[in-house]
Amino acid sequence: MRHHPEGRAALLDAEAGVPTGTASNQFADRAQLLVRILHRTRRRLVPEPARRNDGRAPPPGEPRALTIVPVGSARTTRGGTVEMTGGSGGGIRWLADWDGWYAGLTFARGIAPGELALRLGALPGIRPGPLGATDAWSMVTETMDGDGVARVGSWGGWSFAVEHGMPAGAERLSEVSRSGVEAVHLDPQPDHPPKQFAYARDGEIVCCFGLGEEGWRGGHRPDFLLAELVAAGILAPDGTHARPEDEPCADRDRRTLAVLEHRFALSLPRHLIEDTALPAFVTCTR
Repeated sequence: MRHHPEGRAALLDAEAGVPTGTASNQFADRAQLLVRILHRTRRRLVPEPARRNDGRAPPPGEPRALTIVPVGSARTTRGGTVEMTGGSGGGIRWLADWDGWYAGLTFARGIAPGELALRLGALPGIRPGPLGATDAWSMVTETMDGDGVARVGSWGGWSFAVEHGMPAGAERLSEVSRSGVEAVHLDPQPDHPPKQFAYARDGEIVCCFGLGEEGWRGGHRPDFLLAELVAAGILAPDGTHARPEDEPCADRDRRTLAVLEHRFALSLPRHLIEDTALPAFVTCTR
């Protein structure tokens, strides 16, 4: 979700509780500004008060559930990152039929979800608390241009990040994949189709292309997935398109997502993207 600079500045001023036009001057440090914003929006983002150990709601003066916690503190790791178990969960090809796919998805194999967030540019010391998709999108409107909100967890052997706002995975995939890590980024590109795929390993982009534009491949090894794409009938052996030009977009995307699902063993249930409250980080894409 984009805003004109003037509108974004006014929104930050209003949420931070400072005179119009002074947010950037009074809070030169992005972290300080976000803490102020989150303090003022806590009731809206988490309407229900936290429960104490005795099950009763806290008195009005006690903090509510959404808190800013320094990374590495006891509160940060309490409850841990969301670890999901229970099988494949349906792969990723279902994304082709989901009209609500607006968030970028970054997968990493070989690092924990918290490390994935750091490699995506998580701002140190800022943890807005577990967020579902609705609250994450709401928080995106409170961040500065170039910032996003990443909700992280793990599923099927991969750590994943659901990236709301500016997807850091698109810019930082090489960084995510350093030191032998594998990383996959899927960007829905709702405003500028087609959807984008990129695969990186050990600090370099191996292969990338647009879904439906597999004939134009990039990366250090652009033919990395050529055999799989040919076997699926998407490309001819010479790397050119083999599908009919009038093929419906959803059918086209589903076919390619199935190749990626099988090649990388990718799976992410819809409820994790859409409904589940996940540990969240503010990421800087600039």
